[in-house]
Amino acid sequence: MRRRDFVKNISLASIGAPFLLNDLKFQTIGKPLFPIQKSAEDKVLVIIRLGGGNDGLNTLFPMNSYDNLVNHRSNIIVPENQLLAITNSLSLHPVMTGMRNMFNDGKLGIIQNVGYPEQNRSHFRSSDIWDKGLMEPSATTGWMGRNLDNSYPNFPEDYPNSSQPDPFAISMGNEVSATCQGLMGNFSHTVNDPFATFNLSESSVLNDGTYYGSHMEYLSTIIAQTNAYGSQVNDAANNGSTLSSKYDSNNSLAVQLRYIAQMISGGLQTKVYILNVTGFDTHDSQVSSTDKSQGIHTDLLKKVSDAIAAFQDDLSLLNLEQRVAGMTYSEFGRQIASNASLGTDHGDAAPLFLFGSCLGDLVTGYDPVIGSQVQDQEGVAMEIDFRDVYASILKNWFEVSEEDIQPMFEHQVTYYQFLAGCTSGLKEESESKNNLMVYPNPAISSAKLRLNSENEWIRVEILDLNGAIVQVVFEGNLSRGEHTIPMEIHDLSFGQYIVKVNKQSGLDTIKLIKAK
Repeated sequence: MRRRDFVKNISLASIGAPFLLNDLKFQTIGKPLFPIQKSAEDKVLVIIRLGGGNDGLNTLFPMNSYDNLVNHRSNIIVPENQLLAITNSLSLHPVMTGMRNMFNDGKLGIIQNVGYPEQNRSHFRSSDIWDKGLMEPSATTGWMGRNLDNSYPNFPEDYPNSSQPDPFAISMGNEVSATCQGLMGNFSHTVNDPFATFNLSESSVLNDGTYYGSHMEYLSTIIAQTNAYGSQVNDAANNGSTLSSKYDSNNSLAVQLRYIAQMISGGLQTKVYILNVTGFDTHDSQVSSTDKSQGIHTDLLKKVSDAIAAFQDDLSLLNLEQRVAGMTYSEFGRQIASNASLGTDHGDAAPLFLFGSCLGDLVTGYDPVIGSQVQDQEGVAMEIDFRDVYASILKNWFEVSEEDIQPMFEHQVTYYQFLAGCTSGLKEESESKNNLMVYPNPAISSAKLRLNSENEWIRVEILDLNGAIVQVVFEGNLSRGEHTIPMEIHDLSFGQYIVKVNKQSGLDTIKLIKAK
């Protein structure tokens, strides 16, 4: 049995252990490959997944299309006079008073029509795409995992340590988040209750070179890491505090957000917290048959709105607002027309919410335009690619450079000013790279190089860190325009390399990481 199969079978993820999906290691590197900006070191991102596919048209109402929505959703639509107006053309569901107040205070942002091209309406596949931030079916890493891989390439073997004693990410609940899956392991640590972290029995195991000895040594290492992270979480929770009186102890999301506020205020340096709210797959009984403003979806929206409002109030009272930002997302929206079961079926794009005191634009994107006639099973069309939301958060909140962000995604990134209110942000990247891009990066056996040419001779080389040429990838003339060159790197030793592009119009270089 391979080590990764052994770890998979012991199911340690359910008790807080980082779950290792690949037996991968990097060469030891003395310093981070991509240094973190000092101003972003203590920034925190809270991610709330609305599992099941949230009905955006029953959450945020485009009032210029309300009359047409009545025609398409007569059996479920909330009466216009009950809606909460937030702009001249947008209204929230009537139970979302907490988020309405946040919007009025400049602490709630709305990104409209978020999705991805050729939306897949399968829960599993669409969730996989959102978690990984990639459309490629064979992708194995999450978007936040790739970002953390860049800065902490020796994880998990070298962590925790004296300079990084805390979990990099925390998944509230019993399962680690695929969002945080890196090449070598998952960066998230599971927490149900920070005051009751697990204390697993440890033992000194000598690896005698046998199959059993090597696996027991590995298991011992994982248990030790779990206990170390659990101790840090417990200490922070006990040292922290909450000040808001708005938390509802019967609201499970509010309880989890209160825990997060306690951990942050108690000094935990975790950068990412991930929470899940399920139940948004509302094919039937989405609303009450006697009152369209009530029902399953109403209860879920109230749960989310009340919990986020209480959390934001707490951050303000704790003087933590400028450190913490949050976002919601769902794997897809619902169809424009309701069904005959007082529900809605799987659709396409939907609104995404940001929350915090460091927002840029409060509304991004156009109001959905709903015509008097819609096609069968039609959903809201995508306007903003969700991967651009991720990339913009990495740039504006965590201050990751565009040079390091672009290789994490397979498409050409577009940046937005979603979270630009409390950071100077990074200077725009110069044009000297000529849109040079390597993807995926890190890569295991193959990668692609994207570059621009001016109808010229080009030579592409891969160099090691000593400047020696280890591979000539391409040599020849390329016509004017953008080109993609495949790179087979399975014979390279794992580690860091430089891709050098010699052109008549100039010289460009870009980093490449080869994973084992």
